[in-house]
Amino acid sequence: MTVTIAKSAGFCFGVKRAVNLVYEEAEKSSPVYTMGPIIHNDNVVQDLEAKGVRIIDDDLICTADGRRPPAGATVVIRSHGISKAQYECLQASGYRLTDATCPFVQKIHTIVSIMSQKGYPVVIIGDPNHPEVIGIRGWVKGKCRVISNSEEARQLSFDRTEAVCVVSQTTYNYDKFQELVEIIETLGYHVMVTNTICSATRERQTEAMELASASDVMLVIGGVHSSNTQKLYNICQSRCGRTYFVSSLQDLETIRFEEGDRIGITAGASTPNTLIQEVSQHVRRAELRTDAQRKFQNY
Repeated sequence: MTVTIAKSAGFCFGVKRAVNLVYEEAEKSSPVYTMGPIIHNDNVVQDLEAKGVRIIDDDLICTADGRRPPAGATVVIRSHGISKAQYECLQASGYRLTDATCPFVQKIHTIVSIMSQKGYPVVIIGDPNHPEVIGIRGWVKGKCRVISNSEEARQLSFDRTEAVCVVSQTTYNYDKFQELVEIIETLGYHVMVTNTICSATRERQTEAMELASASDVMLVIGGVHSSNTQKLYNICQSRCGRTYFVSSLQDLETIRFEEGDRIGITAGASTPNTLIQEVSQHVRRAELRTDAQRKFQNY
């Protein structure tokens, strides 16, 4: 067997920055709260909880005990960002704010805020239930639609004499984004498109596609609630029939590798490098066991 790990696998810039900020805050101040889980990875979230970091919901209620953070507590805004209304609420609350919103997401907030103030309808391409998209929508001051598929694109009902501002969730599939933009254009809209898909996301998706095409088995590592990991899985599955979603080492127990398998490994933006290495080591140990069994059978 051969094992190849995608070069782009693992933490992206925005997630790494956000996680590091929380760890820094946990070391120098207490208590520390995050607006939702700082990352879609249970191991990291549990480690932060052990250091005293707690999660609050959109109403600023701690999910662990149902209480509001005490005055003066540190609240960290995660990389997904939040709506303008939530941001202003936090500013007025008296908490000490640490804004870990990804700069690429902040750029989208600025774009939709400016364009909507000028009167342009805004179309956000992405998952309407994803916290990043919910946050982006919260910076729009006028007409707005969130679309995630071709049917929703064809159902746009803005005045077609108006120009439409189109942005995307940073982790959206680039090819799908292009497809939906083309549909909107065929409806007769004058489309002002800003490709806001993160360059690291596009690189990760392209590399995953190429690696899956050259592999017999593809392992996609990430949290079960990670949107970008799910997109990676879908991309790899379309190129490699034996594609598996791996959220922990336990998921590897049911996977059977065969002699001569070319195994590719990629991971979502919320996946720590330690888990990637653990999965890789598990696969390599399986390779050694397979080789030993073959030699024994031939003895």
